Amino acid sequence: MIFRFLEAASEATTVPNPLLDENGRFVEPQEAVKNFATLWKEWDVWNKLLDKLPTIVLAVLLVVAGYLLARIVSRLMIRAMKRQKVDFAVYNFIAKIVRFVIFLTFLLIALSMFIKLTSLIAALSAIGVAIGLGLQDSVSQFASGVQILINHPFKTGDYVEVGGEGGFVSEIGFMTTIITTYDNKRVIIPNSDITKNRIINFSAEKTRRVDLTFSISYADDIAKAKDVVMQTALKNEKVLKKPLPEVYVGAHSSSSIDLACRVWCNTPDYWAVFFAMQEEVKLAFDENGVRIPFTQVDVHLVDPK
Repeated sequence: MIFRFLEAASEATTVPNPLLDENGRFVEPQEAVKNFATLWKEWDVWNKLLDKLPTIVLAVLLVVAGYLLARIVSRLMIRAMKRQKVDFAVYNFIAKIVRFVIFLTFLLIALSMFIKLTSLIAALSAIGVAIGLGLQDSVSQFASGVQILINHPFKTGDYVEVGGEGGFVSEIGFMTTIITTYDNKRVIIPNSDITKNRIINFSAEKTRRVDLTFSISYADDIAKAKDVVMQTALKNEKVLKKPLPEVYVGAHSSSSIDLACRVWCNTPDYWAVFFAMQEEVKLAFDENGVRIPFTQVDVHLVDPK
């Protein structure tokens, strides 16, 4: 490659190949240096650089201006979208896209001063196709990320369950979504997995229903037990009074009567209500003489005689 370059350069000048003599043999180092100096002088590199210097400076200024403008515009957009209470994941994604587009536009304008823009776009298109073929999975992840942000099945802070993994959404990125579980584990889920699976958003609605089951003995008064559960639910400040709690006989189990209790609460209070009701109903049963039975087995002895 170097020899071809030198041959092409020697054809454009009066100086022969600086590394070879007339017979095609390598010259002495001193003579090679002298030949290079002559070649450099004939090319007149410095004058050519000086002629191009204003264009180079303008191109650099354009790139710097594009970078600064992209940052300013993206920050202004973020502030505007924050005032409109747009979700963090959405405005962060839009800001990154806008910043990239503005900077790329200024970069292409700067490059067009030295390279034909049509040739550059053709080259970039070819490179883009090659990269796309090699990074199909990554492109799929990115497309899924865009789909999530457009369809908006959840937002940052929501408690969701995706593919058996449950947690609070902490970040929605281009390629992955990060959720944090109740025990503070970070789970990173590829966006394509999210769009392919069923999504359960537990935070989408303002209120949630808490389904509870309390077992009583067959010997206990069902009406009394239902009243105890109802009064306990009404005393809980986090249980909503509209709609009212409901208590029904849910099932006749082998060792107990199962009471189904349904109460409503604000979504953030779900687990607080669930655990409080478990404890408060047990204490209320003890105070009112309602028994929670253990599993029982009746054994019948048959005399073969």
